[in-house]
Amino acid sequence: MASKQLHLGAFMRPVSIHTGAWRYPGAWPDANFNLKHLTRLAQMLEAAKFDAFFMADHLAVLNMSVEALKRSHTVTSFEPFTLLSALAGATERIGLVATASTTFDEPYHVARRFASLDHISDGRAGWNIVTTSNPDAALNFGLEDHMEHDERYVRAREFYDVVTGLWDSFADDAFKRDVASGLFFDPERMHALAHKGKYFSVRGPLNIARPVQGWPVIVQAGASEAGRQLAAETAEVIFAAGSNLAAGQAFYADVKGRLDRLGRPRDHLKILPGAFVVVGDSIEEARAKRAKLDSLVHYDSAIASLSIALGHDASGFDPDGPLPDIPETNASRSARERVVELARRENLTVRQLAQRLGGYSGLAFVGTPATIADAMEEWLMGEGSDGFNVMFPYLPGGLEDFTSKVVPELQRRGLFRRDYEGTTLREHLGLPRPENRFFTENGRMAQGA
Repeated sequence: MASKQLHLGAFMRPVSIHTGAWRYPGAWPDANFNLKHLTRLAQMLEAAKFDAFFMADHLAVLNMSVEALKRSHTVTSFEPFTLLSALAGATERIGLVATASTTFDEPYHVARRFASLDHISDGRAGWNIVTTSNPDAALNFGLEDHMEHDERYVRAREFYDVVTGLWDSFADDAFKRDVASGLFFDPERMHALAHKGKYFSVRGPLNIARPVQGWPVIVQAGASEAGRQLAAETAEVIFAAGSNLAAGQAFYADVKGRLDRLGRPRDHLKILPGAFVVVGDSIEEARAKRAKLDSLVHYDSAIASLSIALGHDASGFDPDGPLPDIPETNASRSARERVVELARRENLTVRQLAQRLGGYSGLAFVGTPATIADAMEEWLMGEGSDGFNVMFPYLPGGLEDFTSKVVPELQRRGLFRRDYEGTTLREHLGLPRPENRFFTENGRMAQGA
């Protein structure tokens, strides 16, 4: 058994992040919006002993041109709580993580939904905290523009405090259900939050028992300074975005260092970068699969993605020629330099580069089960991550390749579990159950009086 174990989540909304996934031979074109397909995928992931099924969410149709949007399989998806509640009844162990926005929702709603999901799933819920930045989402909630970046994180912190306070509305033993005496619950074991802050006024208590896990697992994905600090203070899992091992190690050291300064144990926060994984029986076969997938990204969609990344209109470039010199713009210099470096390093044409960006341009492991396991092991042992949130290239084949070929290789090396040791998501991740801030086992805590 290896000294450290990988944690594996599955990024499942959209079911594949790659724009060409729905067009791949043998893929399910409707997988993103088909309950039978999604149920089968969740059960396959559970059979492979994945920690969690992770469902991202958007509160608007993605803000891109119609020419690009009409090529995308991400234009629709299920509302997360509805889908995960259905999947809770079709699975027994795998964690169920949903995104809920702190920008366009209310803490009481979010607290109640996640507490419900945690009870329905017997302790498998996780909350992915996001601060919505899409301006089109603001227009769906009666606002003309979205909230300024840092202010969104200040609001998010207060939102988190309110939600977790509401989850602690009842002591774990509050519900007596004593038929003989007629006492259903002990009112001395109920707490009204009475929160009044800058953004929220919430009386409480929550009208649902304390979640099975105490609190659903807290997940966060922010990479900015404000996002990293919020994660260090509140998160138990970070869905990170490291593009290579060096970047992953820098992010890992930064966030874990923040935990040290806050007095939080390092193992109370798991860092799981998103990893796009393409499996082949040979490296050449895996690369051919990736090339085929990229070729299925329609040029209308691809060139829009390239223009955004370069901060320059690329529609007039020769599609089958090399990337020309790009003038300085106000766009992100680091993003532009990464794109230019990729084009030069792999000798890509404008079309190939655009299709790569239009498909997926982040961290990718493309190879055999052994080489992919090598890379994951290097990240784990080299403190680049505690595991990965795996993105599959197409469904169901890409998921089947990973679960039937890569997972057994990881298990053979002692890097991944062969069976679940617990029943809750917290137990899968090795996270403690939070104590109730208002109640001890024998009575009300002083700060809750």
